[in-house]
Order: sequence, then C-alpha cells, then structure tokens
Amino acid sequence: MPKPSPISPTVDFDRDGVQHGFLRLPYSRDDSAWGSVMIPICVVRNGEGPTALLTGANHGDEYEGPLALYELARTLEPGQVSGTVIIVPAMNYPAFRAGTRTSPIDKGNMNRSFPGRPDGTVTEKIADYFQRELLPRADLVFDFHSGGRTLDFLPYCAAHILPDKAQEAKAFAAVEAFSAPYSMKMREIDAVGMYDTAAEEMGKVFITTELGGGGTARAETVRIARRGIANVLRHAGILDGAVEKTPTRWLDMPSGDCFIFAEEDGMFETMADLGEDVHEGMVIARIHSIGRTGGPPQEIRAKMSGLLAARHFPGLIKTGDCMCVVAR
Repeated sequence: MPKPSPISPTVDFDRDGVQHGFLRLPYSRDDSAWGSVMIPICVVRNGEGPTALLTGANHGDEYEGPLALYELARTLEPGQVSGTVIIVPAMNYPAFRAGTRTSPIDKGNMNRSFPGRPDGTVTEKIADYFQRELLPRADLVFDFHSGGRTLDFLPYCAAHILPDKAQEAKAFAAVEAFSAPYSMKMREIDAVGMYDTAAEEMGKVFITTELGGGGTARAETVRIARRGIANVLRHAGILDGAVEKTPTRWLDMPSGDCFIFAEEDGMFETMADLGEDVHEGMVIARIHSIGRTGGPPQEIRAKMSGLLAARHFPGLIKTGDCMCVVAR
C-alpha cells in the first residue's frame, strides 16, 4: 500500500461555495523547525458537474497563469459555476516565491517530477499530491506556461497529438475555444515526468499554453490568459455564457527538426522575429564569440520551413540551450 501524502488541504473539495485555503506541506528547516510550505488553493463548487483543475507557476518564473488565476479565484462566484473549479495559481509555490524555474529548496523541476513520491523531496511530495489527489478529481486539466527567463514564445494555446484520438479531439476543441492568436499541435522534447503526461495517461483532457516569456508578462498576454480561461470553462459547460471566439492560426510541430540547440557559448543574435516566416536553410540566428575579438559568428540555419515560434532569451547563450523553435 502506498504511503499517505504528507500534504493536508484546508479546503473541502466536496463542499459547495467558495473556499480559499492552502495545501499544507510540513517542511522542517533552519528558520522554522515545525514549518510548512503553504500552497494557496481556491475551490469554487456548485453542485454536480464537470471538474476543472487550473494551475499556474508549474515553473516559478512564468506569470500569465498566476495573474489570470489569482484574479479568477478572487472574482468567481458559485452561481456562475455548474460543477467544480479547483484553482492552484502557483503549483511550485517555493519556485514562484523565488522567481525561479525550479524550487530553491531542492532544485526540483515540478514538470519533470511526476508521478512524485510521498516520501521524496518537497517538489516530489507536491507532485505526488497532484498525481494521487487532484488529477483523479478532474475532467479538464489546464496548466498555464510561458517561456520564463530563458525563452520567449508566440502566444499560443496547445495540446498534444495522442494515441487516443477521441481524447485528442476533446483537447484540441478546448484549445480552439481558448482562442489564443495561435494554436499549437505540440511536440515535447522531454516528456518524462511531465504533469502533462500524468494527466493524459489518466485519460484527462489536458491543455496548456506558452504565452510569452522573458521572466515577465505583458498586458497583451495577460489579457489572452484571462479571456482564454473563461472561454475554456464556458466550453466545458462549467461557466455560464458563450465562448468569445477570436481568430486563431493553427501551428504544427511535425518533427524534431522544429528545435535548434546551441553548440557553443556566446552572444545570441536572432535574425528573425517571432511570427516571421523562415525557410529551410535560412540563417535564423548567429552566435558571436565573446572570448576575443576578430572571430566570425556561427551561423544557425533553419532545418525546416515555417515560422519562428520561440527564441532564446535574453542575450547570452550556453551550449545545449534551446535557441529557436520553428513551427508550420
């Protein structure tokens, strides 16, 4: 029998109304012998109906999700809801408080820590609680992402191509309802341990976003997040009202040729801006040596034609960093 989770919620997931509380995880440390990590959570329930699990700050330096979800938690009323909305605005709360991608406690990347362990690190314990307690409750799982400090993306909503085509169709219908400027049929370069994978393996409708980056949020991307999450809840029949559709451009990531990685350190220069068309063989970036003057830059060429969907951020780059993503 698996060990019980050390996390205890201060909310009742089966009670009608609005509840604001915490997922309390005991964490003994130098400055608090009997301390806890207190992860904010909101539950809005109104009778029977679908359950949506909404999360932000899976990586702690991504802000559109928390901005949209803290406001949703503050404003959503039970009378607007049919079913249940579970809102965790900052999933990796220690990372969110530190403004870092990974947890300052254990360097855990929440989105590579599933299914987690009840007796593992702090990050693994949080992942385990989502795996065993929250994901099974959900019909729809929405996890907000953006590029954080080291990437910048076109604003898109996304779902994965799946073996179960009925599950895939439901996910892409929810993506279309979100109505971001772009919608992506997404390919992962490293799906092991991901929250996405955990949800999809349970048969859940899972969608996500990449809404910008650079370790900040723009007015435009926050508006997209707030409008989009309301649209998805309407689409799911949880929130009253009609979906407010706006035009979206569908993109595809057909192969690993979408991704280009740096093969040396230096200063990154993009030769195309986000959203611009590129063609196979085109120089889309250059890496300039910074060790001494006089050397030519390394030219980085696109391996396929499409448009520039993501780029490295900010100016310096290291060997192995993702520098560009091209999508069709």
